[in-house]
This record gives sequence, structure tokens and C-alpha cells, in this order.
Amino acid sequence: MTREDVQTVQTLDTSANPAPLGLLAFGMTTVLLNMANAGLFPLGSMILAMGLFYGGLAQIFVGWMEWKKGNTFGTVAFTSYGLFWETFVFLIVLPKLGWIDPAAKGGMVAYLFMWGLFTFVLWIATLKHNRALQVVFFTLFILFWLLALGEYTGNTAITRLAGWEGILCGLSAMYLAFAQVLNETFGREVLPIG
Repeated sequence: MTREDVQTVQTLDTSANPAPLGLLAFGMTTVLLNMANAGLFPLGSMILAMGLFYGGLAQIFVGWMEWKKGNTFGTVAFTSYGLFWETFVFLIVLPKLGWIDPAAKGGMVAYLFMWGLFTFVLWIATLKHNRALQVVFFTLFILFWLLALGEYTGNTAITRLAGWEGILCGLSAMYLAFAQVLNETFGREVLPIG
């Protein structure tokens, strides 16, 4: 075989954009959980089921799809937040089943703070992306730290404030998902993302 016989073959990825699914899974589940944090209704099976399957499993699947597309940011974000929802549900359900002890107060503060720190670093990475994504991650790291502060102080007013801020965060993710779907479907900017 000579040098002229070697050809470079490049595969064209024609698969769909998985990000809107992940953003909707994150956004809808986040809105529902934070409606409970805001005191609109109690945390119950509806939120836990959404967290386990849509917020959790759907985002994990999207993370794998983003990996296939070579998107490191999407892989890390969607897979991590999918697993956040899985751990969150298990932190609530397993103690109720008597399988493990509930997390200590300081444990939940550390859990929420670390997720806020992780999200803060990802927010820095969004500065190379569109404004809509920046809003999602900015409101999310604020949400985690407000929830950690509410857990640490036991101040329900902080947790309720976090709930309203979390609703905004979830709605911003849903907006970005809808914008991606509509803009791609119509082949033009229907909803701006900056």
C-alpha cells in the first residue's frame, strides 16, 4: 500500500440534538420540586417519580447521547444532574424504607453546597455559550446555595425563597429547550437564546 492509497473517512453525525430532552427533564422536575420548596404543596410521590425517571434517567441517557456527539460539557452536565436526581430521591426514600439512616443535618448542607460548587464551575464554562444557558446555570448555583443555607439555618423563609428562585431556574431551562426545538424545527430564530 502506498501513501496515496490511504483515505481519510469522516462520519457525519445526523442524529438529533439530545439537549432539549435533557433541559426539559431538568427544568420540569426542578420547577415541580421547587413548587414544594416554595410551600405550594408538599414533597410527595409525584416529585419523587419525576426525579427518579424524568429528571434522573432521562438526563443520564441524554448525557450518554452528548458523549456520542463529542460534547464534553453536555456529557458532564446532563449525566451529573441526572445522577443528582437519583441520589436526591434515594436520600428521601431509603430512610423512609428503613434501609439507611437519614442524612445528618450537616450532611445535607454539605451535599447541597457541593452541588452548588460544581454548578458554579459549570456556570463559568457557560460563559463560552449562549446567554440562555448562562441564566440556567447561574440560577442553579444560587438555588443550591440558598437551599444549603436554608438547611444550615433551619430558616424556612430562605427555603421558600429558594423555591421561588428554583422555579425561575427550571423555567429558564424549559425556555432554552423550547427555543432549541422551535428554532431547529422552523429553521430560524423563533425564540432568542443570545
